[in-house]
Amino acid sequence: MMTEIDYPPDAIELGRLLFARPFLFVKGCVKIADLPEPDRVEIAFAGRSNVGKSSLINALCGTTSLARTSNTPGRTQELNIFESQSEPLRIVDMPGYGFAKAPEDKVRAWTKLIHQYLTGRAILRRVYVLVDGRHGPKDNDLTVMNELDKAAVSYQIVLTKADKLLPKDLDKIIAATRAVIAKRTAAHPHLIITSSHKGDGLSNLRTEIAMLLQS
Repeated sequence: MMTEIDYPPDAIELGRLLFARPFLFVKGCVKIADLPEPDRVEIAFAGRSNVGKSSLINALCGTTSLARTSNTPGRTQELNIFESQSEPLRIVDMPGYGFAKAPEDKVRAWTKLIHQYLTGRAILRRVYVLVDGRHGPKDNDLTVMNELDKAAVSYQIVLTKADKLLPKDLDKIIAATRAVIAKRTAAHPHLIITSSHKGDGLSNLRTEIAMLLQS
């Protein structure tokens, strides 16, 4: 069953206002040196190929065209940078890890880029690790969590595509995912359960991000 976190009303309103204002695409980065200056709060969205990162970013920002979506795993091959036009916030949409329909050398290159970014970006405030709600955490997800734990980078699990499951099946995935993160040192204790298609969980995610700007 979908669970709601009991956020204060003023925090929810901050999240709504943050994403009521436009975000714009800035650039795509194929190497760490291409990244913008570290002049604002930075958050990143990571996840397996085809987990729905771009769809979630679009839904989060109230648009259908900010981040390019595709049914082909591996379409995002750069660190795509989006910035708020009113607040000091930058969103990084990362290439998907795991299976992708792309040449092996390209997959290796952007996998290296992912790990360099996740473990070496000092201003990275939080990584939102997207996990397919139909399956729960897979080996690739656990590998990324291990790296984030080791690097002491704060991360929070976001279950995607929650509308694709029956409530009883979703409850099992939620319980299994909570068990996975229970003893992880860098993991945020609260899961965010989302559906980009139905809009479920977006208010929670917006609120979490807005609270980072206040801390």
